[in-house]
Amino acid sequence: QVQLVESGGGLVQAGDSLRLSCAASGRPSSTPTMAWFRQAPGKEREFVAAIKWNSGSVYYAYYTDSVKGRFTISRDNAKNTVYLQMNRLEAADTAIYYCAGDNAVVVLYRRPAEYDYWGQGTQVTVSS
Repeated sequence: QVQLVESGGGLVQAGDSLRLSCAASGRPSSTPTMAWFRQAPGKEREFVAAIKWNSGSVYYAYYTDSVKGRFTISRDNAKNTVYLQMNRLEAADTAIYYCAGDNAVVVLYRRPAEYDYWGQGTQVTVSS
């Protein structure tokens, strides 16, 4: 069973930056697909970004439209950690951010149900 632990959330002002981290237990090959989702109060959990690793040196990154150009997902296999660098934060980015992982290369990476492993979540609050 893979365990995911998020960190890096906090309270910031609009326009600021934050970097979220998600440390995974086990080997990097156990979670070739990692993703970030978020959930605001009263809303469904939504896809933010995903990164797929093919066990070589190639990574594929995917983003929801609202964060393209502002957020960057990356992966450090030496640390078995995935990051979400969030720049130019907006009030609409306020949510609990969850890290997700799966032991397969997920095709439908935008769907929460496709992921077997989830972190506890970290709160991101952006004041306007």
